Order: sequence, then structure tokens, then C-alpha cells
Amino acid sequence: MPFESKLFSPVTLRGLTLRNRIVLSPLCMYSAKDGLASDFHASHLSAFARGGVGLVFTEATAVEPRGRITPKCLGIWNDAQAEAFKPITRFITEMGAVPAIQLAHAGRKASSAPPWGGGKPVAPDDTTWGEGGWQTVAPSGLPVADGWPSPKALSVDEIAGLIAAFADAAQRALAAGFKVIEIHGAHGYLIHSFLSPATNQRNDAYGGDLEGRMRFALEVSRAVRAVWPEELPLFFRISAVDTGGWSLEDSVTLAKALKTIGVDVIDCSSGGIAGAPAFRASDDGRPLPAGGQRPLGFQVPYAEAMEREAGIAAMAVGRIVDGQQAEDILQEGRASFIALGRELMHDPFWPLHAAEALGEADAFSFWPEQYRWAIVRRAELGQYQAR
Repeated sequence: MPFESKLFSPVTLRGLTLRNRIVLSPLCMYSAKDGLASDFHASHLSAFARGGVGLVFTEATAVEPRGRITPKCLGIWNDAQAEAFKPITRFITEMGAVPAIQLAHAGRKASSAPPWGGGKPVAPDDTTWGEGGWQTVAPSGLPVADGWPSPKALSVDEIAGLIAAFADAAQRALAAGFKVIEIHGAHGYLIHSFLSPATNQRNDAYGGDLEGRMRFALEVSRAVRAVWPEELPLFFRISAVDTGGWSLEDSVTLAKALKTIGVDVIDCSSGGIAGAPAFRASDDGRPLPAGGQRPLGFQVPYAEAMEREAGIAAMAVGRIVDGQQAEDILQEGRASFIALGRELMHDPFWPLHAAEALGEADAFSFWPEQYRWAIVRRAELGQYQAR
């Protein structure tokens, strides 16, 4: 018998209503030139809007050129880049989804090749990926791993400049038509590297104890919130646990502080601070991530801790593979939102298929009208008939 799920119930954050609780997690595509969104990005992101996702995030989008992971990553440090996003945000909105952007700075993990190029540092004279590498920056001059260059330790004045860069990027994001911002504070990138004692060895106000190491994250968030409209939500992505001294308890403390600033949702991932990206070659030479199998929903407990201990809405991500699993997470109060990455890459229409599988009332109504009549007819026929 049809029912109304929590997964597909509309939800309001501040003055913004999402049609459901399904979120496209930021997915790096490494396909920009000069930081500009292209036809590829329009096609890529539009698929998820048509596929029924409630909130569609861009990939990590750099707030300055040094902040790109690779030379081919998106940016929003100038007005031309903001302008290039406008047709994309417009189409996402027309499809009933909400366009969102993740603002990021890769820090000491910047200036690298894309995964299919091995993920190694790019030398200044290597133009394989369109331009040569550059000097990376970080809280301290510690390289990512053996064979990686040492980043430049940021001065206090340079830190102030980066905080301003995040705020400027937020204003451009608004002009570009985005309705949600997420600040990337995870995966070993710049903000995360300030948080972790493994990478932050400063002895000034931006280092030392937990309060000092959180300062950059909080000042960036405060600066973004100050220019971001009161009626629009602000997310923050964390690595909830990691090696090198960052604990779940630390994440709860950070989340509580972010909530007082005006952050609305904590996006809960994990790891990334230690070592270079690890890749091994497959039989046909393609790079594949090394590592063991992770259980379904392995990061959901981190979102649950944010909800219950920090008192803030959280987004669960990581090996959530079907609609019933997602619905159970929400019904049990373990998270407020479900973010999908690889599952949506595998099936951009995952939300629409999940609604049908869950027995959602009038599930076919979720399809775009341009598709709906044909999908209904397919169901009436009981099977697909080639023409």
C-alpha cells in the first residue's frame, strides 16, 4: 500500500524548501578550464536535477586559483566564473531542485593531477593538465607525504586574505543563483588542515589548542554567514574522525560552535588528513583507490552524533545504496539528510527509482513532465516494448 516516506517529504531550512531529503554530494569532475563551468558541468549536474534529487551540489569550487585540487577544477574567484554558473543554476531550479555550491580550498593537497592521472603533484613545468603546478599553502610547512612539495606556511595577513576570499566567493555564488553554500572543512584540505594537530603546528592564535585550531574554520564560516542571506541555509562539511588527533568529540565541539555562528547542517564525512591519495593500477592501467571494503552506512554514526550530541541537523554520506536504507536512517533520527555520490553517478535517476521501490504514493508524479507520460505508459504495458 502506498505511503508517504520521510525521504520524499519536503523539508524547510530557514526560508528555503527542498522537495525531498536527497542530496547530490559534491563530486569532483576535474573538467574545467580556467576554473570555468562548461557544457560538461551543465550536462552532468542537470542529470541529477531531472533525476529527482532535492539539493544538487557542485563539486568543490575553489575560492582562489591556489585552492584548486588540480589545474582543471572549478573556481569562483572571479565574475566570469560566477556568470558561467547561471544557466546551470537556472536549469536546476526549473527542474524543481535547489542549486548548491561547495566552497573550498585544497591547501597543501592542491596542484595535483586528477585521479586518472595518478593524483601526484604537478611540477611547475608540467602542462599535461593545461597548466603547470603552483606553490601550495597550509597552516604549517608540512608536506602531504614523501615526494610532495612543502607548502608555504600562511602568515596572519594571508589568512585574513583567505577569509575574505571565502566571503567574496559566497557573494558571487549568490549572484550566480545558488541557494545553499557548503564550506568544505574535510578531507585534508585547507580548513581541515588547520583543525588537525597533525598538520597545524602553529604557535599563534590559529594553532595550539582546540580553540586556536578551530579559529580559521569559525572565522571563515562567520564571514560567509555575514554576506549570505539570512533566509538561505549554510552547510559545513567535516571529517568527523581522522588519524593524527582529531576525534568525534572534537567534531561535536566544532559543530556546536558552528551552530552559534549560523551554520544549519553538518555534512559528515571522515578521514583525509594523512598521506597522499593512494592509487593502484587496474589490469587495463586505470588508477583505482586502494583500501579495504567499507560497510554500508559506515559514516552514519557520525551524523547521528551531530544530531544527538551537538543538536544540529546532519547529513549522512557513505555507502548508502538504496531507498529503504536511506528511509531507515531518517526514520531512526540518525540524520536529517541523505547525501549520495557514487550511487547517483551510477544511476542519476536513483531518487525516482527509490520512490517507486519504497511504494511512495503517486511515485510517478516525481518524474519530469517530459518523461512522466512515457514512464506511466511503460508501467501500464507491464514491460518495456522496443519501438
